[in-house]
Amino acid sequence: MSILGTRVIRTEDPRLLTAGGVYVDDLRTPELNGAARVTFVRSPVAHARITGIDASEALAEPGVIAVLTVADMDDLAPPPPSSGEWDGSPAPLGGPWAEPLLAIDTVRFVGEPVAVVITDSGYQGEDAADLVTVDYEPLPVVLGPTAAVSDEILLFPAADTNVCVAQAASADDTPFDACDVVVERDFVNQRVACLPMEGRAAAASFENGRLTVWVSSQNAQVSRFILAGALGMAPEQLRVVVPDVGGGFGGKIGIDRDTITLAWAARKTGRALRWAETRSENLVAMTQGRSQLQHIRIGGSRDGRILAYRIDVIQDIGAYPRIGGLLPFLTCLMAPGVYDIPDVQAGFRQAVTNMTPIAAYRGAGRPEATAAIERAVDLFAAEIGMDPAEVRRRNFIAPDKFPFQTKTGAMYDTGRYEEALDKALAAAGYDQLREEQRRRRASGDPRQLGIGLSSYVEITAPDPDAGETAKIEVTDEGSATVYTGSSAHGQGHHTAWAMLVQDELGIPMDRITVIHGDTDLIPVGVGTYGSRSLQLGGSAVHKAAIEVKDEARRHAAEMLEAAEADVVLDTSAGLWQVRGDPDTALSWAEVAGHTSGGSLIADVSFVQDRPTFPFGTHVSVVEVDTETGQTKMVRHVAVDDAGIVMNPVLTEGQRHGGIAQGAAQALLEEVLYDADGNPLTSTLADYAAISAPDLPSFELADSETPTDLNPLGVKGIGEAGTIGATPAIQNAVIDAVAHLGVRHIDMPTTPQRVWTAINEAQKASHQ
Repeated sequence: MSILGTRVIRTEDPRLLTAGGVYVDDLRTPELNGAARVTFVRSPVAHARITGIDASEALAEPGVIAVLTVADMDDLAPPPPSSGEWDGSPAPLGGPWAEPLLAIDTVRFVGEPVAVVITDSGYQGEDAADLVTVDYEPLPVVLGPTAAVSDEILLFPAADTNVCVAQAASADDTPFDACDVVVERDFVNQRVACLPMEGRAAAASFENGRLTVWVSSQNAQVSRFILAGALGMAPEQLRVVVPDVGGGFGGKIGIDRDTITLAWAARKTGRALRWAETRSENLVAMTQGRSQLQHIRIGGSRDGRILAYRIDVIQDIGAYPRIGGLLPFLTCLMAPGVYDIPDVQAGFRQAVTNMTPIAAYRGAGRPEATAAIERAVDLFAAEIGMDPAEVRRRNFIAPDKFPFQTKTGAMYDTGRYEEALDKALAAAGYDQLREEQRRRRASGDPRQLGIGLSSYVEITAPDPDAGETAKIEVTDEGSATVYTGSSAHGQGHHTAWAMLVQDELGIPMDRITVIHGDTDLIPVGVGTYGSRSLQLGGSAVHKAAIEVKDEARRHAAEMLEAAEADVVLDTSAGLWQVRGDPDTALSWAEVAGHTSGGSLIADVSFVQDRPTFPFGTHVSVVEVDTETGQTKMVRHVAVDDAGIVMNPVLTEGQRHGGIAQGAAQALLEEVLYDADGNPLTSTLADYAAISAPDLPSFELADSETPTDLNPLGVKGIGEAGTIGATPAIQNAVIDAVAHLGVRHIDMPTTPQRVWTAINEAQKASHQ
């Protein structure tokens, strides 16, 4: 009987819940004995020219080993010559928007690293960093996307513009001219913090010409590639180790400037070094997410058919471009969502501002696309007076049209969108909810009910041609070791990969070890992002298991003096035997021992032809106190279809976490700055992270539509909850007060914003 599809408890959890994880700052490896501590001197101003740095007072303090600035980086090659363009590389950039490891002559956001203080202990470092005197000559600041694209103040004068990457949207109004109804609106998809439980952390040791870096990252091999390029070293001179990681959410893809600087400093000084950021440091210096201004236009007929949709995005990328045009490109690629719209126009501009750089954050461009189209559909439904569920139903891509290529170029593999909607509506009791809403509105109840919908599709494994690696070794002890290029930071990879091996080889899960995140053991790999792990990494493990089994069959046939075709594996017992003759049984230990090296090994890579496109529908139910603007989530029903479910425990865990993050953006979270570019949300006392009391128990309904793009039939699930939940909750809040004249409220839908929207609508109705 196959173990796949069953509820297998996570094998990672006993260690994490008893002994605890071993994170970068917990490492007690011999190479780090006596390691010094790194503290960054960070800019306290958003935009200024550096006119001088004086470290003399800091250097005189006890325990201070060194203070390093960009002037000490004479062993690094300068950035490539200016080309006026950025190729998307995550290494230090050339071109007019080049980002240095340490500020050269200008700082462009609060939190930008200016100098490195190396001390015997962390506490000494904080005191010494305060004694480094940096003279700043303030410059005008650019805050927000509108100010950025105006180019009135230039962050990089040599570039002659703040717009780094652009893709123009069509300006053809002809499709809209043919519509009965056209709705146009600006949406703000606000800036949010990644906020992993474990902030960024790294350690480094340079011995005998070889640099070892331990880092909290989502990709050991990508990190090594970036380090090699930045430091001018051959990959074989570098080892990157990723231990336990306390959350990534996209902000830990690869390796960032702070860790590159730490690695350089370890090589420069010959000292082993450690660094772990504080929470306040994390909230100003770690890359952040979202931060789009979206202008949408949607048009259609009064019978509910959507005929044209346009989205024009200004992507605020913060002070430096980190991942090029990827985020708004994905927003534009996924612009039409689940709808068969005859005319779709999508474009973007990506502009620098004096704020923390933006990079991937759970969903990376796809939640922004869904938030835009799902709000637009609700606005259209309100304008024509039709139930938003019915408008969605009339515009879904029909299931017999798959594979379906959208007007923006995405090739959807499979989809049953109406079925997902119907499941979600039935699970929520949609008709009864609407009846309760009508009752409350009629009675003038101050606590109004809001029902929000979101039907979504997302792209997962957006880089399938990069593939993933896996290696399986079965030893003469009968145990198996899996070496995976995927990187685990909470998803349950060790459980999933062991399930795949047990299912294929019959070796019990407790005899299977899963190893990731060490470039000496796994030199080639890609890592974890974009919900790629199971469909690429898992398929690679599946492929390796099949190859090990094929090799084992040859050895077993030789040992049993039988034809290979007559030798079978009883996976329930993990025994090889001649078909129909159990007395001939051989264990995995015996078969592996028959090989010359005492083990069976398969080392593979798996590449997928195209990305996959999970989908679903969320229904959110909220209560809004119309007297205070306070919102309470009452229910949240989700149908998320990511193909075949391999382990419901892992799938549900990912869905729960994603919905919580989606709710956080819809209701609470926002990174804020004052007019001078000073962060106003640099502590958890100021940044409104969501917590358990803010959330109901989520109601998850099942749906499985296999894909034929990989042998497991799976799609990504890691970001689905975030993508589906955010607009459903925002729509629900607005729906609760729509009868009062409110048409839109930007996220986060805080009590103040909701209360203000209600009062402004009431004032407008009395004019």
